Amino acid sequence: MSRIPRERTNPAGKRPGKTGRTGKDAPAVEPLNSVHGALPSREVILRFIADHPQKASKRELAKAFGLKGDNRVELKHMLQELEQEGMLQKNRKSLIRPGALPPVTVLDITTRDKDGDLIGRPAEWPEDQGVAPAVAIRQQSPAGRQGKGKAPVAGLGDRILAKIFPAVDRGGPAYTARIIKVIDKRRGASMGVFRIAPGGGGRLLPIERRGEEMVIDPDFTGGATDGDLVEVEIARLGRFGLPRAKVLSVVGSVGSEKAISMIAIHAHGIPHVFPPAVIAEADAAKPASMSHREDWRDVPLITIDPADAKDHDDAVYAELDPSPDNPGGVIVTVAIADVSWYVRPNSPLDREALKRGNSVYFPDRVVPMLPERISNDLCSLKEGVDRPALAVRMSFSGEGRKIGHTFHRIMMKSAAKLSYQQAQAAIDGKPDDQTGPMLEPILKPLWHAYGVMKRGRDRRQPLELDMPERKILLKPDGTVDRVVVPPRLDAHKLIEEMMIQANVCAAETLEKKRQPLIYRIHDGPTLAKQEILREFLATLGISLAKGGNMRANNFNGILAKADGTPHQTMVSEMVLRSQSQAIYGPENIGHFGLNLMKYAHFTSPIRRYADLIVHRALVGSLGFGEGGITPEEEAALDDIAAEISTFERRAMAAERETVDRLIAHHLSGRVGEEFAGRVSGVTKSGLFIALPDYGADGFVPISTLGSDYFIYDEAHQALSGERTGLGFRLGDSVTVKLAEAIPLAGALRFEMISEGREMPAAVRSFHKAGRRDRGQVRKKPGTRPPRGRH
Repeated sequence: MSRIPRERTNPAGKRPGKTGRTGKDAPAVEPLNSVHGALPSREVILRFIADHPQKASKRELAKAFGLKGDNRVELKHMLQELEQEGMLQKNRKSLIRPGALPPVTVLDITTRDKDGDLIGRPAEWPEDQGVAPAVAIRQQSPAGRQGKGKAPVAGLGDRILAKIFPAVDRGGPAYTARIIKVIDKRRGASMGVFRIAPGGGGRLLPIERRGEEMVIDPDFTGGATDGDLVEVEIARLGRFGLPRAKVLSVVGSVGSEKAISMIAIHAHGIPHVFPPAVIAEADAAKPASMSHREDWRDVPLITIDPADAKDHDDAVYAELDPSPDNPGGVIVTVAIADVSWYVRPNSPLDREALKRGNSVYFPDRVVPMLPERISNDLCSLKEGVDRPALAVRMSFSGEGRKIGHTFHRIMMKSAAKLSYQQAQAAIDGKPDDQTGPMLEPILKPLWHAYGVMKRGRDRRQPLELDMPERKILLKPDGTVDRVVVPPRLDAHKLIEEMMIQANVCAAETLEKKRQPLIYRIHDGPTLAKQEILREFLATLGISLAKGGNMRANNFNGILAKADGTPHQTMVSEMVLRSQSQAIYGPENIGHFGLNLMKYAHFTSPIRRYADLIVHRALVGSLGFGEGGITPEEEAALDDIAAEISTFERRAMAAERETVDRLIAHHLSGRVGEEFAGRVSGVTKSGLFIALPDYGADGFVPISTLGSDYFIYDEAHQALSGERTGLGFRLGDSVTVKLAEAIPLAGALRFEMISEGREMPAAVRSFHKAGRRDRGQVRKKPGTRPPRGRH
């Protein structure tokens, strides 16, 4: 619930480099400073094998180093010694370093990175070697290698035989791979929309842009009716014609929310069915013991969550600090569900949780990271039930400065389960039967403590970019009823600030213990983004200082200057776009948006794998008993951080696309109607228009704006007519007509009704100067734009 810009985050590492080239493009193998023809040292041999796994046989090694005669015999003895010492191990005809991937490996493709490239993991990986390494899959051109034959093409869920290469770019996965062949097409069914065909049977219309239409014979329709979203498997692939498929199950009508969220789940490869071994482990779990725990069941900790929350992973309590050394100070206690007790490293539960990375939230369903037995039962801090937790007690001075904290592994019993609205109503003078008795001993001390903590927050000045968050309310049939903007209550802010401070404590404690961990990091805006923002603000008479040492309060000053002006929304949008994205990483760079030097996610281990790793690190470093982090996990933190950052973006994209599809379906019956909107984006191709009443946006192609030539001005974020001087800028209020709605794509296309307004003098002078060397474009009327999402 952070008020920073929904943590628009940078990708988890850089895009994997195009490494591991073969054939004519392959770089020459260099024997690492060894004299050609002389027996290399053990260290050189090991390094060479690590860097060139494809050349790791005894014959290839001898060839690479130019060894002959006695030197080849000595090489054989050296390799045998290294193998006996555990420094090397055999893999078929090759040698590999322990824990390394062999040069040819079977991979299961599990997900995509932020660029859409496929990521795989070894199909078989020894449990004692910890987390299996991630591998970036390089798809070849359709012509195949060197233009010969047809290259194998794989997708999510496929099992492939691949050639493995060490990655040159250390910012991404440690390996890249070239597909040799697809061993097994995805067992997970394909999905599409069933359409009845004349004469019986039907066609499957794909939901993916690159999907292929399929024929469904009359005997294989599975009872599907026209417009149903169905899962199918390929029944036959011929050399000619469309593939034929068999309907496995009917998900539902494409008009239902269930079907629409399933589209996103399928399109993004989100695991949503727990394997039997995972369910079995969850069902066999027993309540936690008191081993290494303090008994805090008498502390009146309470949970404050959304009214419809099913799992409760945080509880809070506050009191005045009785210490005479801290006058006016408070003690705030935050207790977090002890998921580390139940989900042990490298167990089936743990491997599945890492595969998911986080829970994914759709308007009417949740795809959880952990099975309900764990997330909604054993780990949920239910009212009046004993539950294990990790707790942090934080002391704050009267000025809101944190002066100390301690961590504890406890057994607690929640005193109450409240909703945000319920707790806020009690503070506002409208307590109910439950909150009335709690008002003086529990709720008022919490609000007093928040007031103290807020002084520290105000002094810290995090980025206060408060963009409204809309919520879709559904009808019983799963379609959209209405879109609302829930009020932002002090109850929300109270929980948010207490969670932020608990996260800070986790990072500080682990750093002090020199314990490797995964941080939540947020870099400042790049110089390029700062310059774009600076040019834009200059058009409004707002200055932004130059230099790379920007802080969050610099942006708060900009937002304050725009507050209450016609440009307020426009400035907020541009400040948001200038921000980097937050990611997970084992190296700390601080959190720019929160203006914090040390920050780690600790407070939501039920729904985020990053928090589970931090819990294990705390358990291990503080000697809290079972469930601590393992050396194998510590060694794999780079890979884990990169992968869960990718999974987070996968979840955000799936959630956003589901909302887009729901709204597009909701408005599909209103084509031709006019709507009040706002220009939310300006591009060379046209205008993005947001409909504030619906939380949706669509596109107006530049070719439909009128008979004038329109020029794109990036600095002013404007499209303006060269002849008339009329145009549109970011943030303008406009009236548009809905021209087309495509529910399956979540796309809306509008036609502009508003005439446009006279552009500022700076924009007009920009035209007269003829500055068309910076990306400005002219569009002739009648040019047809591409359809769909832009």
